[in-house]
Amino acid sequence: MTSRATDTTALAPDGPAAPGSTALDPAVAARLKRDADGLVPAIAQQYGTGEVLMLGWMDDEALHRTLTTGRCTYWSRSRREYWVKGDTSGHVQRVRSVALDCDADTILVTVEQTGAACHTGARTCFDADVLLTDGDQ
Repeated sequence: MTSRATDTTALAPDGPAAPGSTALDPAVAARLKRDADGLVPAIAQQYGTGEVLMLGWMDDEALHRTLTTGRCTYWSRSRREYWVKGDTSGHVQRVRSVALDCDADTILVTVEQTGAACHTGARTCFDADVLLTDGDQ
């Protein structure tokens, strides 16, 4: 494992870690369907209520860190680095469960969210622009 695997803010040299370059279980890595940048969308959902909190991006390394540390680790596409939710804001996501969807192209992380999940300070990233409510058209 590289030093990047223990440093939660280390910059990957050429973007996210390449598939198979982490300690992620090879059987899980083989199932993941990544986008052209090697990323998989990861939905964070509140444990107990089912509230959808946010969407982030994970590569194999971020998923491995999430599974082994119990804290959500994402790949920041804009900063091009790994980030652990809550390290700077205090708005921590403690992992309760991690699942792949039926196509293995989306990760669902059930978390206990402390504080806001959205970078705007809102509880969820999905409350500002509601396009449809209760089937109203």
